[in-house]
Amino acid sequence: MSIRYDADNKTFHLKAKDSSYVMKIMNNGQLAHLYWGKQIKILRRPERLIPDQPRAFQPYLQNNPALSLDYIPQEYPAYGKTDFRNPAYQVQLENGSTITNLKYLSHSIKHGKDKLAGLPATYIENKDEAQTLYIEMLDEVINMKVILSYTAFKDFPVITRSVRFENIGQCNLSLLRTLSMNLDFPGDNYEILQLSGAWARERQIIRRKTEQGTLTIDSKRGASSHQQNPFVALMDENASEYHGNVYGFSLIYSGNFLAEVEVNHFQQTRVNMGINSFDFSWKIEPGQSFQTPEVVMVYSDSGINKMSQVYHNLYRKRLVRGQHRDKIRPILINNWEATYFDFDTDKLLELVRNAKELGIELFVLDDGWFGKRNDDTSSLGDWYVNEEKLPDGLKKLAKEINNIGLKFGLWFEPEMVSPVSELYEKHPDWCLHVSDRERSLSRNQLILDFSRKEVCDYIIEQLSNVLSNASISYVKWDMNRHMTEIGSTELPADRQRETAHRYILGLYYVLEEIISRFPDILFESCSGGGGRFDPGMLYYMPQTWTSDNTDAVERLKIQYGTSIVYPINSMGAHVSAAPNHQVGRITSLKMRGDVASFGNFGYEMDIIALPQSEKDMIRKQINEYKQIRELIQKGLFYRLISPFEGNETAWMVVAEDRREAVIAYYRVLAEANSGFKYLKLNGLDVEKEYRVNGGKKVYGGDELMFIGLNIDEISNGDFKSKLWKIESV
Repeated sequence: MSIRYDADNKTFHLKAKDSSYVMKIMNNGQLAHLYWGKQIKILRRPERLIPDQPRAFQPYLQNNPALSLDYIPQEYPAYGKTDFRNPAYQVQLENGSTITNLKYLSHSIKHGKDKLAGLPATYIENKDEAQTLYIEMLDEVINMKVILSYTAFKDFPVITRSVRFENIGQCNLSLLRTLSMNLDFPGDNYEILQLSGAWARERQIIRRKTEQGTLTIDSKRGASSHQQNPFVALMDENASEYHGNVYGFSLIYSGNFLAEVEVNHFQQTRVNMGINSFDFSWKIEPGQSFQTPEVVMVYSDSGINKMSQVYHNLYRKRLVRGQHRDKIRPILINNWEATYFDFDTDKLLELVRNAKELGIELFVLDDGWFGKRNDDTSSLGDWYVNEEKLPDGLKKLAKEINNIGLKFGLWFEPEMVSPVSELYEKHPDWCLHVSDRERSLSRNQLILDFSRKEVCDYIIEQLSNVLSNASISYVKWDMNRHMTEIGSTELPADRQRETAHRYILGLYYVLEEIISRFPDILFESCSGGGGRFDPGMLYYMPQTWTSDNTDAVERLKIQYGTSIVYPINSMGAHVSAAPNHQVGRITSLKMRGDVASFGNFGYEMDIIALPQSEKDMIRKQINEYKQIRELIQKGLFYRLISPFEGNETAWMVVAEDRREAVIAYYRVLAEANSGFKYLKLNGLDVEKEYRVNGGKKVYGGDELMFIGLNIDEISNGDFKSKLWKIESV
């Protein structure tokens, strides 16, 4: 790791584990991007990477026909000064103009990495882990300073980027577009990988060829969303899991985002990412500033899986915080699909006693415990106990559950309010809304206006009262609708388009306060399942409910796609009933358990009603998971066969010291008279020998990786799976 400035060539060279990132101050004061990829010792003659040949029909600067920004690769470009591509930022002046021109002013290099005020970001635990470069750019006409921040990590091929705007002049500025990064690549011979989908089928992998024009991946829903994830990768054509150059971009943000991949007429490719500029503006008064979220950029020279492992390790160790970061996560049972809203103390305790007998460690009480909540039509915002269901309150219930031998967890939906609630009756203006417009409902609820501090403080105190009065070890934090009528009664007309971002800042303020007050509680985020599975939420909550869809077959794609960016110990993965409540499919209990084993394991079903044979199988699943749990939650994840490419799926987790591994293979539909198959493994030590499933058979690590395990022994039938545990001899 190092960041060096070459004053002779006016170049910055950032080295982050096995990778290099190089840029140059041009003669006109603007910042050109030169290179990002496999580490090089030094870049000689950097000017050769800046095109300087005039092109027809191209405007140019400084009476120099060769100086057109429309084909010069840039670090943080504007629109209107000869570059017709999508800009990284746009500022409107009081006179209505949007023309700006940032030029290099100064720079500084420091050991370590600063926090971002009010925003989640990656962090370090000692200054030797990273270096940070700050480049100050200035538009001297309007006295606007822009500080570009670049952090290079020592132990990861990672560059993080963010931007701060400062108004050092005398006039108001209005930010219309404030992306966190821009990167221009030579050529257009790439493929794009994105994670898209919908409720119950989140983070499906989509690959496509780059071509002239702009691909937009974004959310306008007020949350990162089920439909799109704040991630995109640019790859060599035909890059695979283990071959090819891959460039990953992941935004640490939970609200409206934008990622663009644009190919121009000169076959150059531009990638930029940040807060969505749609329905956004931000007024910066003199002396004020604006900070953008952080983008984490990962380079891999060995395919998609290496990129994923970098994200996994970085996010697991330097994004997730708190005591639960390195702790083994408990096996839980959630009562939702067992009881829905229909429960009382006796029914819950019976479920808890059955869970204890099976080896489950944590009981989670889901929706319906508060206010007058007997269905989804009322009481959100009324965070006091529903005494008709729980007459003795949460404190006694938690104590009884603890006495049985399980920890106790609780569901909240703090960002919402029901129109039928005491809170809404007292404060109808506390929700997001636009005056004189109908308030759209979703799931019979509205969204509290977290852009208002008094609303945030009220929710903090309401939750604190509940969490401090009972023995609560776990919280599931849900958000079950997206934003409409985005407006705030507390903001003036010229700041209304700040509401969505102010909401996210308010959410982060609430989360920071709650987790600081209750550091012992394990928090899990949820938004109708995986509707807000993003790095911003992981900064506050170390795991996320991956999807409301718990069908084992659908979960193969959902968990596989999620693993492109997110570590498997961030994924909530539960076994539920069959027929499945979301898709109606009947799969074996074994396959449901084998899929859920690659995540934070749990159950979401009425275990009381199960036959003894299935209870025995669950007990066996739990015992087996406990034996591999630390490996699953801390090991290196390798994808072997993609569910997006056929009837089979396979993946594995390997210990960092390569001494043990767990392998999983899944077949969806039976095949008549199929051929003989071998599953090639990855990540093992070629010098080691491994025993399979504790038996007498021993194989070399090289055999298992280059020849593979026999998988033709799996029995006939649909929805089959098999796990192998291997250990070095």
